[in-house]
Amino acid sequence: MREDGLLRRTPWFYSLLGAALLTVLGGFLTGSFLLGQSWFQLLIAAGLGILFTQVAFMAHEAAHRQILSTGPANDRLARALAAVVGMSYSWWDSKHSRHHANPNRVGRDPDIEVDTISFVEEDASQARGLRRVITRHQGWLFFPLLTLEGLNLHFLSFRHLVSRGPVRGRWAELGLLTLRFGILLVPLFWLLPVGMAFAFLGVQLAVFGLYMGATFAPNHKGMPVIAREARLDFFSKQVRTSRNISGGWWATWLMGGLNYQVEHHLFPSMPRPHLGRARRIVRDQCRTLAVPYTETTLWRSYGIVIAYLNRVGLAARDPFECPITAQYRRA
Repeated sequence: MREDGLLRRTPWFYSLLGAALLTVLGGFLTGSFLLGQSWFQLLIAAGLGILFTQVAFMAHEAAHRQILSTGPANDRLARALAAVVGMSYSWWDSKHSRHHANPNRVGRDPDIEVDTISFVEEDASQARGLRRVITRHQGWLFFPLLTLEGLNLHFLSFRHLVSRGPVRGRWAELGLLTLRFGILLVPLFWLLPVGMAFAFLGVQLAVFGLYMGATFAPNHKGMPVIAREARLDFFSKQVRTSRNISGGWWATWLMGGLNYQVEHHLFPSMPRPHLGRARRIVRDQCRTLAVPYTETTLWRSYGIVIAYLNRVGLAARDPFECPITAQYRRA
């Protein structure tokens, strides 16, 4: 990878990407001003949800030292970009670093810890109340629930920043997030009727959450889950638990480079434009080492995720309930 120059920074790419996102933001602001008190503002809201997700991709890349030449500079950029999205960088960075160290490992990967959705059968079997009802059909409910993920990310970020104990950059992030929400919410509720303003905010959050979740879900969900005590070398651990999405350039733009999840996990600091070239080298190495390399289409990956979550959700159902009896009871 080094000999081919694939670990070198690509400032030209990220400069163009940043300029493009700023231009789109300017277009949305101009369009919103011209529309005035119109329900077509919801189109702007949906566009902002997409734009914020693209900014989140850049924050992710800065956190992985892909954009600028030094670690501190990348940290400052990632913190600023995360604030634009409405997320705490310190909370996300800690969570994401643990995920990269142990993807899909029970008890070590925070991305498979139980929340509303259960990703392992042990958690599903312990679900109670409303969460148990959701878990029973969580595969089919997964994408509708993602419309709430944007709100959840904001909540978790603020909860982290006001929690007890040391928080790196606590006051700086609280200040940035307060400024961000002030810039978004004050003009929104000042210029639009209350009902329209709430609708605007709801659409923006729903699109942002759905886009974020639909991008990250195909990467590991439905791939092998590693037991707590299992021992795997770094290469096997990262490749066996990751799934690539085929499609080339359009998938790279749509998913912010996360369509090359295998390569990203092996080389987290590799810039987005080089991941496609790295794929060929990694596939050859996988064949040499007889390590399975998983790649599928985006729609097929969603089918796999839904089927996997439904299979896990079976653990939340009554093991003594007869399916035929349950069918007649519902009828």
